[in-house]
Amino acid sequence: MTLGPLIVQSDKTALLEVDHPQAADARHDLSVFAELERAPEHIHTYRITRLGLWNARAAGHDSDFVLDVLDRYAKFAIPAGVRNEIVDTMSRYGRLSIVRGEDDRLLLHSSDRAVLVEASRQPKIAALLEGAVGPEDFAIAPWARGQVKQELLKLGWPAEDFAGYAPGTPHEIDLAEIGWNIRDYQQHAVEKFWEGGSGVVVLPCGAGKTIVGAGAMSVAKTNTLILVTNTVSARQWKSELLKRTSLSEDEIGEYSGSVKEIKPITIATYQILTTKSKGEFAHLALLNANDWGLIIYDEVHLLPAPIFKMTADLQARRRLGLTATLVREDGKEGEVFSLIGPKRFDAPWKDIEAQGYIAPAACFEVRVDLPGDVRMDYAIATQDERYRLAACASVKIEVISQLLKKHTGEPTLIIGQYLEQLHEVADALDVPLITGQTPVDERELLFQAFREGSVKTLVVSKVANFSIDLPEASVAIQISGSFGSRQEEAQRLGRLLRPKSDGRAASFYTIISRDTVDQDFAQNRQRFLAEQGYSYEILDAHAL
Repeated sequence: MTLGPLIVQSDKTALLEVDHPQAADARHDLSVFAELERAPEHIHTYRITRLGLWNARAAGHDSDFVLDVLDRYAKFAIPAGVRNEIVDTMSRYGRLSIVRGEDDRLLLHSSDRAVLVEASRQPKIAALLEGAVGPEDFAIAPWARGQVKQELLKLGWPAEDFAGYAPGTPHEIDLAEIGWNIRDYQQHAVEKFWEGGSGVVVLPCGAGKTIVGAGAMSVAKTNTLILVTNTVSARQWKSELLKRTSLSEDEIGEYSGSVKEIKPITIATYQILTTKSKGEFAHLALLNANDWGLIIYDEVHLLPAPIFKMTADLQARRRLGLTATLVREDGKEGEVFSLIGPKRFDAPWKDIEAQGYIAPAACFEVRVDLPGDVRMDYAIATQDERYRLAACASVKIEVISQLLKKHTGEPTLIIGQYLEQLHEVADALDVPLITGQTPVDERELLFQAFREGSVKTLVVSKVANFSIDLPEASVAIQISGSFGSRQEEAQRLGRLLRPKSDGRAASFYTIISRDTVDQDFAQNRQRFLAEQGYSYEILDAHAL
């Protein structure tokens, strides 16, 4: 027993005393295997989940490490049931493995025959097997590698995949480290990914996930398919690869709604892959159009559900997922784990900030009161209408104006969810607006003007959530969002985290309507930032 900041309870929750001197260290160590569930002002609640423990196990940590962390920070003894369950859960990882036999057949292997037989008799797994091959092996149907991993995870026996990968068509790619060098944590991420074969790298926005992708490509030296969220992101990837690697323009193709190029390095959007024609995925052939040796999934937490089915059939190819957070709002983290791969590397935001690679950020929540008439409309509105009413309150415009005066001359992004609200704000403040309807060329011109400083303020829709490189942005004002999405909060804060040329800190404001669902959703969004070590200061609009 110590005087630590942590109380571990028998339901596998851990309560962290935020103001304790050891809280930051404890938060850092807990993030390896536990997920933040609630983050009020003084006590944060973490949950120790099976998936969290298996991700930790895949990253090279064992149950001794987890128990040592809990013992080190615990105020009271760890309940015996929790200790036993941690040991039992982590021992399940890798008891079954997928290997390749001498005749190149896929095998489900285990030296623990009881576990092997138990798994093989489950109806959904049995349908994917082709019968026993000796006492320790069952043959897996050649097409079922991904599905077997999915079903074993659901059964509680996550398998390690040692069946190897197709090398793909060789293609020479080297990093071009001229005027820059790959950072230690980026190199470490590449090594951990390669060592594991496939999996996910978690890095903050602004910490250079693209460089990790390029680093992996330089090790693989093979034809590579890169899947991204939108065409703007595709062009940014292309620009970065031309700048950071030995690749030329002729070697990189774009495969999107407007362009259909297949080259040794092809960048495609999720949208094009999920487009259907006559009930069929029209562009599915792209996945086999080239002998890919590596597939990179950018913003893997946003992977559309149909892509999971496609990915299940791509298990023979190395897969690298890149993201700022493994949290998915649809709860399909298990699909990412089994089909893309487990978490191979995770760098806490605050660690990278301390090294000077991302800008420090101060987060504020500004609360406004709804005017009487709007408050009455809100009171009688249906549940579906309430968030829009609260989030789009016109009273927020005055607060935005005050914040712009407070940060005069600083590059500022005003970010929101609802187009009507964004048009109203842009008109009232006379600043340019970028939405999904803005032509790509026009967007690029406005983004470039912002980078150069000729435009100081932009109003942007959720198109700015992903893969937009605006390094000098130092103020973000969030006025509405996707119903408390933690992913979105991470992405929006990430717009500000590129280090500034003058070393200044970033300011992240969220304007919310007091005593409404807007405030409730805000609390959910903040959980992610609390997990990363950021805290919100609550401000009243009248006090600005």
